[in-house]
Amino acid sequence: MEQAPVYYYLLVFLSSLAISCCLTPFIKKLAVATGQIAVPKDTRWHKKETPLLGGISIFIATIVVWIVGLNAEGIKFWSEPYLPFILCATGIFLLGLTDDIVNMDPQHKFAGQMIITSILVFLGFRLDWTFSRTINLFLSILWIVGITNAFNLLDNMDGLSAGIAFIAGGFIFLTLYLSPVHGPFLSPVLFMSAAYLGAVLGFLFYNFNPASIFMGDSGSLFIGFVLACLTILGSTGESAGGSAGRVLSIIAIPILILFIPILDTAFVSVMRKLFRRPISQGGRDHSSHRMVAIGFSERKAVVVLYAFSAGSGIIALGINHLRVGMVVLLATLYLVFVALFWIYLGRVKVYPEKSVLAGGGSGVITPILVEITYKRRLFEVLLDFVLISVAYYASYLLRFEGNIGANFDFFLKSLPIVIACQIFSFYVLGVYKGIWESAGIRDLMGYVRAITAGTVLAILILLGLYRFISFSRAVFAIYWGLMVIMVSLSRLSFRILDEGIRMRNRQGEQTLIYGAGVGGQFALKEIENNKQLGFRLVGFIDDNPRLKGRKIQGYPVIGAGEELEEIIRKHQIKKIIVSFRQNGAEKKKDLKELCLRMGAEVEVMQMRVVIS
Repeated sequence: MEQAPVYYYLLVFLSSLAISCCLTPFIKKLAVATGQIAVPKDTRWHKKETPLLGGISIFIATIVVWIVGLNAEGIKFWSEPYLPFILCATGIFLLGLTDDIVNMDPQHKFAGQMIITSILVFLGFRLDWTFSRTINLFLSILWIVGITNAFNLLDNMDGLSAGIAFIAGGFIFLTLYLSPVHGPFLSPVLFMSAAYLGAVLGFLFYNFNPASIFMGDSGSLFIGFVLACLTILGSTGESAGGSAGRVLSIIAIPILILFIPILDTAFVSVMRKLFRRPISQGGRDHSSHRMVAIGFSERKAVVVLYAFSAGSGIIALGINHLRVGMVVLLATLYLVFVALFWIYLGRVKVYPEKSVLAGGGSGVITPILVEITYKRRLFEVLLDFVLISVAYYASYLLRFEGNIGANFDFFLKSLPIVIACQIFSFYVLGVYKGIWESAGIRDLMGYVRAITAGTVLAILILLGLYRFISFSRAVFAIYWGLMVIMVSLSRLSFRILDEGIRMRNRQGEQTLIYGAGVGGQFALKEIENNKQLGFRLVGFIDDNPRLKGRKIQGYPVIGAGEELEEIIRKHQIKKIIVSFRQNGAEKKKDLKELCLRMGAEVEVMQMRVVIS
């Protein structure tokens, strides 16, 4: 069946959107009338009573448009594979609705999902990811049940699950619409995707923060199940008999499109296991909750996860349209960034218990795990292995304008040498002794020295082995620059995130530091690192007029001492810290007298550094 024109899919999308938008307010009234209200709990995020059953509007809008549209296309909805899909999607919806109403036990809900998914797979709905039908069968069940539960777990903050479902569904539509390889069900799957997108977006208008209605399990199970099935429908028959690269792309595209739900589920499962908590137990420990804990607003946390989802979707979209090397490079850089960000989130304290990584584990495996991964810096070495490979490959791409060609053999021949030399220099020059959270200028200079030493050592070895014939000097120059950038950013990542979040989430009483010298910068460090002080730094004042308008670590020098009265009134200053090492007591006394004359309630303090 040939692909329909784009306006057809737009009409389907708008029809479903209209039904969902109009139906959701009525469902909200029905939920209130029947007492289907989500009540705040310690293990749940929402803080006010909110109507449930929003999944009904998503389900009705999707199914109605599916059935009407399939018939309009001349396809009987009761034919294969559409009837099994519609019936099993309905079964998943009813299972979730039952859970919303009677609160089923997790094991019973999971059993229901397995039964419905097994029926769907029995009726021919299967992935074609491998050449073994047995493996494909088990992968299909695991994929559908896993994605269904991933969206159920992701429904932990206003607009999160529905928004990610809309983004993922949008990339499924775009990937299939722009794909150079057309599967047997392309047009119907595009149509079903468009209907699904409209239904989810119509509900999202009411579910985004602050949400006026929740989708409940009836919605979260349904949207996850449908997305999992759409990825199967869109790829059916494409990988069988294809090349290894084609098979890999068929597997990578759906995983990247649904990457954030998969990642969040895996992240929560691992963290709960590390803290000896049941994986099925609810809690405020998801990625979104941790972002709020470090200072993001709920909306910002959700939007950040939207951005990550869009990023992985763009990479999935590029698989069919970019060179393999470029896709691998982009995907690797994206995954490194994701790994660093989620490791940072993993450091957020959300459990009262000690982690097994803190040495509180029991048995034989836990101490070995801690010794290898935590104390021996295995992660840093593995990260550097990836960064070195990416930087070296990227340098070849840049040097030869994206077409490595015959030079690929030289890349493969020299890569092990570059990796060995670079990691050896990192080890010898003490890169692995540093602490990321306190990395500074001295550490950066150490990274530059280690990268330079590793690069020079690799060049000397290649010169001795191959007389450097057919190797490009420009490649190593580019590699050196890329390594400096990537290693520095990776090591500074925690500090950059800490300071960026701190700057965006300043709270406390308006505070001014008098003196922009070394003492003032000491005071700034203490204010930023000690939240218990309750100070919100506005900036500095200094008697040196040349500093006015400058910035010190992101904070402005507002003016000089003679402008203090105006500055106090304009910025509603409540605290002033005198940072002078000499004549500090006299300046403190003068400032107190000034504040008394002004009638301003300002507390004047003097900073002292005491070593005893």
